[in-house]
Amino acid sequence: PALPTRPRHCLEDVRPLPTMALRANYESSSDIGVFAKLTNSYCITALGNSQNFFSVFEGELAEHIPVVQTSIAGTRIVGRVAVGNKNGLVVPSTTTDQELLHLRNSLPEGVLIQRVEERLSALGNVCVANDHVALVHTELDRETEEIIADVLGVEVFRQTIAGNALVGSYAVLSNNGCLVHPKTAVEDQDELSSLLQLPVVAGTVNRGSDVIGAGMVVNDWCAVCGIDTTATEMQVVESIFKLQEAQPASVAADMRNALLDQLA
Repeated sequence: PALPTRPRHCLEDVRPLPTMALRANYESSSDIGVFAKLTNSYCITALGNSQNFFSVFEGELAEHIPVVQTSIAGTRIVGRVAVGNKNGLVVPSTTTDQELLHLRNSLPEGVLIQRVEERLSALGNVCVANDHVALVHTELDRETEEIIADVLGVEVFRQTIAGNALVGSYAVLSNNGCLVHPKTAVEDQDELSSLLQLPVVAGTVNRGSDVIGAGMVVNDWCAVCGIDTTATEMQVVESIFKLQEAQPASVAADMRNALLDQLA
């Protein structure tokens, strides 16, 4: 008799989702946002010797969404060269046909995949998106902006974060909230908040790293941060992305106290 095949994930699958925040590392690096891309309909992780990195994602996500190991453009830095959400994935023009085919076969039906010719080819550094909105680098090609809008089904805004054009490196976005560079001015946070229609908070990951995009990945029900992320940072992540019913005010107070302790 034929062996039963594993059912292909469909976007229509509805299951109760556990909310959680985890820590992981890729080989000896805490910059897991460099080596993984997480959305509400799929997760992509880098190929490599770090099988336990893949296992962390597979163990938590595989029941709900496909977890795909791949390279993009022959590199392991899949989280930095691609941008995606539940609707689609945009990859650089250097992505090989074989990689594209592997992604098309592995991702759920209905997820669009598009190669884009772009000078700023590390798309994950110059763009950050949830299922409704994308923030992009101020100098991104107009054509790329239109492809991102079409493939991801989002509204696109050109933006900087704390004066940095690399919005994908200095902000992390889900449909529940946004975490930005710790030196983002309060006025800028408020402006971002009204643009995204989401709560925005400034913070760090990996024990004080301001490169938040490189240090964590998040979707609406799961966040994975680098192994160096402190308990206080995890608490802020859980609060802003609504991964548990933490009270934002008390988190802010905890964080302030922790900072004062460090400065004392």
